[in-house]
Amino acid sequence: MSRRAPTDFPFGFLTADHGASADPVLVEIVQGTLASVEAEVETAIARTSRSPMIRDAHDFRAGIHDRLLRKLTGRSYSALVHPVARDFPVEQMREGDVFFHNDVYRSEGGIGHLPDLCVTVPVFSRGPSADASGGSTGGGAPRVVAFVQAFGHHDDIGGAVPGSMPSGATSVFEEGLMVPPIKLWDAGVPNRAALAIMTRNSRMPESLAADLDAECSACLMGARRLGELFDRYGVEVVESAFDAIIDRTTTTYRREVLGRIPVGSWTWEDYAEHDGVDEPRLHTQRITLTRTPADDPDGERLVIDFDGTGPQARGPINHCGDYSDGVFLKKWLAPVLRNLAATPERMAELDVNEGVVPLIEMRFPEPGTLLTPVFPAPTNARTFVILRLLGVLAGAVAKAVDGQMPADQETIRYTGVYGDDAEGRPYLMREVLGGGSGGRPHGDGEDTIHVVPDSRNLPTEFTEARFPFLVERLSLAVDSGGAGRFRGGLGYEKHVRMLRDAHFMSIADRSILACWGVRGGLAGAPFQVTIDPGGPHEREVDALADAEPVRAGEVIRIRTTGGGGWGDPLERDPALVVRDVVWRKVSPEAALAAYGVVLTGSLDEPGHRLGHDADATRAERAARPPRGPAFFDRGPGYASLAGGAAHADVDLVGPPADLG
Repeated sequence: MSRRAPTDFPFGFLTADHGASADPVLVEIVQGTLASVEAEVETAIARTSRSPMIRDAHDFRAGIHDRLLRKLTGRSYSALVHPVARDFPVEQMREGDVFFHNDVYRSEGGIGHLPDLCVTVPVFSRGPSADASGGSTGGGAPRVVAFVQAFGHHDDIGGAVPGSMPSGATSVFEEGLMVPPIKLWDAGVPNRAALAIMTRNSRMPESLAADLDAECSACLMGARRLGELFDRYGVEVVESAFDAIIDRTTTTYRREVLGRIPVGSWTWEDYAEHDGVDEPRLHTQRITLTRTPADDPDGERLVIDFDGTGPQARGPINHCGDYSDGVFLKKWLAPVLRNLAATPERMAELDVNEGVVPLIEMRFPEPGTLLTPVFPAPTNARTFVILRLLGVLAGAVAKAVDGQMPADQETIRYTGVYGDDAEGRPYLMREVLGGGSGGRPHGDGEDTIHVVPDSRNLPTEFTEARFPFLVERLSLAVDSGGAGRFRGGLGYEKHVRMLRDAHFMSIADRSILACWGVRGGLAGAPFQVTIDPGGPHEREVDALADAEPVRAGEVIRIRTTGGGGWGDPLERDPALVVRDVVWRKVSPEAALAAYGVVLTGSLDEPGHRLGHDADATRAERAARPPRGPAFFDRGPGYASLAGGAAHADVDLVGPPADLG
């Protein structure tokens, strides 16, 4: 049984004509200013914060929203203003106010786990009525006209383990300090008591205090910058431009994205493999995607129905998605749809702002599922669900359009070490390592991408100077990309040698299951951590680990996921396979086993240039048995959790859709 999630924040416009009368030139100026302010806020945070996760890994986002709480910028996702507007009357806000929250269950779906701290600053204008030339007709009392917001993943907010992500948590109370929306700064004056409580609960109080100060100050700066835009052109003119920006996105997606999906319904599902508490099993996330016709009584749109999603997990992989009509999830999932753009270049031009919201209807199961957890279910590893949903939607769309979508992409994972340094001071190093993206209908996947926009691995020079270990290797993980006509991108291989006894931690998925391949492409390699590889104490570490002991001198080897392949690997150009072997992306053994390419020459001997035997390659490929009927390849790990089944029923497809 599916249901619509209730919302107290319906989609609406600021002007009667939805921005149709806005000056097109001014719309471009306003849109450019929004992007500039957002970038300036993020730059300020990066330059003034202190923790490695914020300053160096860049695991944070800024966003700009109008007074109707609509997200105006489209470069990346952001949290929501909805919980602040719910708890604090907008008309009572004052200049210099800064609001704060991280409470998952009081965030309207915008915050997924407690380490994500969110600050929100209202933008004020005195409200002159002005024309496009800037001529003012008078002022008035300051009023809220927009919001600047930033949220990011912080090193530690308390809880059962360093890093505030206990893999075996069975309650949100084990995960750290929960703060519902509060006023952290009141008219420019910081709330020292609230700051003291938060830093007292953190194992890294100095970093947390510095990060919060950086984020609050950057958003206050952004609010001043945005206020200047209103003061220059007038509230009515700028708000008309806001409506035009949003409406243009709606129109563009209706024409260039919905127009590529035929009318009909398609169902697909994927899985998280473990929850940190129970034994590994398939935790189902299912989407039925319906494209309605233009004459549908409720409008032409995509209906995303999550009915069939598995029950709430005991461990921390749940995600609170069914708040405010699923408005956060709509904007989170919409980037997947950009893959239907006419060209990759056009795809890069498509923003995801509030304009996608009217085109998507979400239907949720009853409370008590992975997407509709009931308080106080734990959520710190909710990435296993919310990131998997990107792939589930991509798979459903792939069924609708004959596979003209990328294969599965990398999934985020948090790895790290903690202990005491040479001076006896406690330290915590957390890193968000990327992986490979999926092969695409037009080319190979990208290597070592990070799903958080602009985030990155920590620089070796920085980590070696600050923490008691050496990074002995950081490279591409050979053969990690799924084989295909277009190969999946490769993941990382990182070797870290500890100089002092410490503990290793990991919050990761895709260690049994893999990033799936599509339309004949094979799945990528899964995530893997080995301690002391080749040594006397070699051991595999579970992907969910809080405190794995590591001795001084031992190496931690981390291999992240490769993206899935697209298309039959036996159709890949043999010259590209030879190139991949030369580039050390594919091993000589995999060239034959996965691609059916018979190599000639040598990779290492001078004068024996590597090549391939064309006749032998054709014969080798012709002798291979035909592939099975499944449209998706989930890798060998799926059978181990599915009772030996090679594929799920939803992996089969009917006749190809007509794209027109």
